[in-house]
Amino acid sequence: MRTRRWWGTGAVVAAAVCGTLAVQGVSARSGSGEGSGRDTGPVRDQVRSAALEMSGDGGTASLGRREVKPFSMLGVTWQKPSSSLVGKVEVRTRAAGSGKWSGWLTLDSDIGAGERGASRGGTEPAWVGLSDGVEARVDGKAASRLPQGLRLDMVTSGGKNRSAGDDVEPAAFVANGTDGTDGTEEPTVSESPASDPTDGTPTEPTTPDPIATEPSPTDSEPASESPSESPSASESTAPSESATTSASPSPSTTAPTPPPSTVPQPAVTARSGWGADESLSPEEPTYIAGKIKAVVVHHTASTNDYTCAQAPSIVNAIYTYDVKTLGWKDIGYNFLVDKCGTIYEGRKGGVGLPVVGAHAYGFNSQTTGISVLGTYTDAAPSTEAMTSVARLSAWKLGQYGVEPDAKVTLTTAVSGQNLAGKSWGPGEQMTLPAIHGHRDGYNTLCPGDAFYAALGTVRTLAAGPVTGLTIDEASGTSVVSTTSYTNGPLKVTWSTTTPTTLISSYAILVDGRTAATAAATATSAKLTLTPGTHQVQVKAVHQSGRTVTSAARTVVAETTAPTFTTKPNLALRTGTVNTTAVPLTLGWKATDNVSLKEAKLTAPLARTYGPTVTSAAQTARSGAATTWSLRAYDVVGNSATASVSGTPVILQETSAAKTGAWTVKSSSQYLGGESRTSSTKNASLTWTFTGRSVAWVVSRAATSGQADVYVDGKKVTTVDLRSSTTAYRNAIWTKTWAGTAKHTLKIVAKGTAGRPAITTDGIVYLK
Repeated sequence: MRTRRWWGTGAVVAAAVCGTLAVQGVSARSGSGEGSGRDTGPVRDQVRSAALEMSGDGGTASLGRREVKPFSMLGVTWQKPSSSLVGKVEVRTRAAGSGKWSGWLTLDSDIGAGERGASRGGTEPAWVGLSDGVEARVDGKAASRLPQGLRLDMVTSGGKNRSAGDDVEPAAFVANGTDGTDGTEEPTVSESPASDPTDGTPTEPTTPDPIATEPSPTDSEPASESPSESPSASESTAPSESATTSASPSPSTTAPTPPPSTVPQPAVTARSGWGADESLSPEEPTYIAGKIKAVVVHHTASTNDYTCAQAPSIVNAIYTYDVKTLGWKDIGYNFLVDKCGTIYEGRKGGVGLPVVGAHAYGFNSQTTGISVLGTYTDAAPSTEAMTSVARLSAWKLGQYGVEPDAKVTLTTAVSGQNLAGKSWGPGEQMTLPAIHGHRDGYNTLCPGDAFYAALGTVRTLAAGPVTGLTIDEASGTSVVSTTSYTNGPLKVTWSTTTPTTLISSYAILVDGRTAATAAATATSAKLTLTPGTHQVQVKAVHQSGRTVTSAARTVVAETTAPTFTTKPNLALRTGTVNTTAVPLTLGWKATDNVSLKEAKLTAPLARTYGPTVTSAAQTARSGAATTWSLRAYDVVGNSATASVSGTPVILQETSAAKTGAWTVKSSSQYLGGESRTSSTKNASLTWTFTGRSVAWVVSRAATSGQADVYVDGKKVTTVDLRSSTTAYRNAIWTKTWAGTAKHTLKIVAKGTAGRPAITTDGIVYLK
C-alpha cells in the first residue's frame, strides 16, 4: 500500500441557492428583531479541496475512497460558474468515530450561477456530520461533457462554535490512498499546492464585480470550456425588469430606509448570532432598486437529522461554502430557517431592507429568498418552520403592499427553464405566486416535493384568514335536545389550526355583536348572557387583518328556577317502630320549564334523588320536631328550595279508652316495656290525637288474629295481624290527611276463630 500526501484549499467570496446544509456545532439561539441573537464573535470555518479525476471522454469523474481530516459539509464545484453540470453527482462519507460508511448521497448537480464575480460553479453543499473519509463520483449525461476543474470541497467547522470532537486544524490535510484492494483508491489527479484557506486568497483568477445581478443569457454555455475563460463585463448586462426598475441595482454605501410593513416583524437572529466572520465578505450589500415582489422558498437539500442548537453552525458553514468555495460576495439566501422555527439573517444589508441575494437565478433583483435547513423531498417541513416562513414572508411582502396569496408578475433577467419544463428568454413576463418554490423559476427539485406541496399552506398561514376556527366547548351550559342552556357566566373555548404567532386577536360575538375580546394567545373567554336565545360565535383576526368567524352555537340564557308543584310533605309508613326511628315517607314533586335535573335533601341529612323521584323512605326520632329541606335543580343550574317539619308522637295503649278484657304483657320488645292483648270479641281501644298522619303499632305472630279499624267513628278496614314470623313494634296500618286535625282511632278485636288474640303496642301520630 502506498500513501500519498496532498494539500488543498478553498476558493473565494460569496452566496448560495437551493440546497445547503453544514457543519455540526452549537451557536447562539434566536433573539428579537434585527439585532437579536447572542454575539458569539466571528467563527471562521475551513475549506479543504481535492481534485476529481476526469475520464478520457470527459463524461465521468471520480475521487477514490480516502481518509481525510475531519469535516462536516461538502460539495462538488467546477472551474467556470457559467457552466452547467448535466449529470449525477454522488458522494459518500465515513463517520468519524464509528468508521461506518454512509450510502451514496446525491447532490443537486447544478444550483445555477449565483451572481457576477463568482469564481466557481457548484452543487448544493451537504451536511454529513463529522466525517473522516470520503468518496465521490460524477456521471455526466451521454450527450454532454462535464465542466472542467471538478473538485470536492470539504468544510470543517472552526472557531468558538466548533463541535466537540471536531477539533481540526485550519490547515491543509493528509489523505491516505492504497492500491484499491481494500476498497480505497489512490488518487490519480494531484492537486497543486494552494494558498492557506484561512488567508482568504483566491486559488484561481476572478473578476470581482461590485454589482450583484443576474448573469446574461450568454453566461449559459456548453460544458466544454477553457479553464482560463471567464465572463466578460459585456456578458453580464441583464435586461431591465420594467420601464422604471433596473435589474442591476447599483451598490450603495447608504442603505435605504426600511419601509413599514402591514404585519409585525418576527424575531430574526442577527448574523453575529451565527458567528458570521464579516471579513470574509467585505463588499457592500446592494439593494433592489424597486420593490420586493415575491418570496422564493428553498430547502438546503441535506439531512434533517440535526439539532436546532447546531443550526447556527450549519448556517455559518453554508456561508463559508458560498464565499470561500464558490466565490460569491456573501451567503446567497436572504434568510434561513431551522426546523424549530428560528429565523436567521442571511445576506447582510439589513433584514428590513430589499437586499439583493443570490438564491434565484434570473430573479434575484425582484425577490427575497428564504431557505429551510433540511431536505423536504419526502418529509414535510415542521409546523414551526412553515410558520416562520409564513411570518417572514408576510412581513417582507407587507413592506411592499404585496398580498402573500396573490399572483405577481416577474420580469426574467436571463434565459431559463423551470422543473416543469417551461422555458423563457430574457425580458419575458412570468406570473408566479407571491410565495413560490425555487423550482418555479429554475430547473431544480428545490424546495423538495413535500415542501412544494405544502406551499399552499404557507401562503394561507401568511395571508390569512385564520383556519380551523371552531368553538370546542361552551362550559357553564347543559345540553337539552341539542340546545345549550346557561344561567350565568359562560366560558367559551375555541381552537384553530393557525399558529398563535400569526393571530392578532379574538372577539366573542353574541347575536353578531362583540361581547368580549381576547388576546391572540387566548383559547377561551367568559361572558354573561341576558335571558333569552342567543347565537354565540368567535371571530379571529389574522395578523393580516383578515377575519373569520366560527359557526354559531345556540345558547339559551335561562334563569327560571324549578317549581315544587307538590310541596314537601310527611306521612307515617309501615315498618318497625323505635323511639329513635319512626318510619315515615317524605314526598314532593318538582318540575321545570326546561328540564329538571335532580332534587337534593339537604337537612336533616344529605341525599340526592333523580328528576323522576317523588318520595323517599325516612325515619325520625319520636317526640322531636324535625325539618326536612329539599332543593330542586334544573339542568341549567337554577334551583328552588322547600321544606316541611314534623314531630312523630307515640301514644301507648295506656292512653287509650278500653272496652272488653285486655291483659298487660311485659317485655323489652314492646314500646315502653309493655303492651295490651285481648282474645275477647269486640274488645276495643280508642285513641284521640291531633295530627295529619297516624299508624297502628302491633305485635305479630302465626297465631295473631284480626281487628277492625275505625277512624273518626267509621270503619275503614280490617287488619290481619297474622305473620309467619314474630314481629314486635310493627306499624301495620297507616292513614294520612292533607292537614292537621283532631281524630280518633279505634281498633276492635274480631275474635277470629282459632286465633282470636290481638296484641297492640299503641299508635304513632305525626303532628
